[in-house]
Amino acid sequence: MAYWLFKSEPDVFGWNEQVALGATGGEWHGVRNYQARNNMRAMVPGDRGFFYHSQKGREVVGIVEVTAPCHPDSTADDPRWDCVDVRALRPLVRPVTLEAIRAEPRLAEMVLVKNSRLSVQPVTPEEWCRICEMGGTEP
Repeated sequence: MAYWLFKSEPDVFGWNEQVALGATGGEWHGVRNYQARNNMRAMVPGDRGFFYHSQKGREVVGIVEVTAPCHPDSTADDPRWDCVDVRALRPLVRPVTLEAIRAEPRLAEMVLVKNSRLSVQPVTPEEWCRICEMGGTEP
């Protein structure tokens, strides 16, 4: 299993909207960055991801699961853009802010710290466990 981080602006599509999609979840669509798209192309069903509120809040708030492999993005007119499907698994007991992540030496090399603009990014198993720990949530 691989780990990822999915960023979304909470006033556009937040954790509550992801949860409202239910057990089947939905497309993580609208990504128009090649590196983020390539990250989605590397995903397989069962991979886990952090749901991160960008812009407002700037914090990890929940855990999602990839439920469908990469496929064409239904919102794109251009066939170069793909997406995966994800569903909400559970919220973090305590959201983990970007400020707290930056302050944690063990997370200094995390993509979120080094390239905070990338909307879909990999997370190492060690980073996954540390953020879950910080959020009071079982990995």
